[in-house]
Amino acid sequence: MKLDETTISRAIIDRFTEKLKDALSVDVVIVGGGPAGLMAAYLLAKQNKKVVLFERKLSIGGGMWGGGMMFNEIVVQEEGKRILEQLGIGFTPYQEGYYTADSVETVSTLCSQASRAGAKIFNLMSVEDVMVRKERVTGVVLNWTAVEMAHLHVDPLCVQARCVVDATGHATEVVKVIERKVGAHLFTETGRVVGEKSLWADVAEEATLENTREVYPGVFVAGMSANATFGNYRMGPIFGGMLLSGEKVAELILKEL
Repeated sequence: MKLDETTISRAIIDRFTEKLKDALSVDVVIVGGGPAGLMAAYLLAKQNKKVVLFERKLSIGGGMWGGGMMFNEIVVQEEGKRILEQLGIGFTPYQEGYYTADSVETVSTLCSQASRAGAKIFNLMSVEDVMVRKERVTGVVLNWTAVEMAHLHVDPLCVQARCVVDATGHATEVVKVIERKVGAHLFTETGRVVGEKSLWADVAEEATLENTREVYPGVFVAGMSANATFGNYRMGPIFGGMLLSGEKVAELILKEL
């Protein structure tokens, strides 16, 4: 068969347009394709919820992708081992309570499982604003990451959602937009983003789960966004808490829906 370049281009444009149009009204928008966001996408999609995930970077996986300082191994503690087993990710005991896993296998498996479950993942897209109706977030406002980086004046598009998850990590991008543009009182002790503290893995892993919750009507925080929003420590390249946070936020949203 003779290949035609315009047919190849048309196929990409047609299929992507179909996928994006179908993602304009969903049950859940997840912002950030790190371990917490991917885990939440997988579990929500498994429960037949319409889920779309937007990642601003080219690569998916967040901090997990690079392991610790580009050593592509991660550590998961005893509590998080169950998640690796559930997803079929290989791991190796290191010493009591510590398990290691290949970061590339872990991220690629999470991506595959979420996609196969029905979640739609879009990379190279940034959330620049939120939609608000009667003091509740009802969706997100999107633009290409390249447009944002180049500081171009290009108007965005909108995606309607019943719930939004900020899983953007340290940056807490969605929550900061709400704080800045909506002038909202968040469900934190100060009413604002408290900010993350320095690294203390033991405390941070537990705090990640405690802080995974609703922060403004319709908006939940998960992963490192949870600790940064509510003001707790970071944990470095141990990821059990991230995976468990994704599981918890999915459970909270299922109750909400």
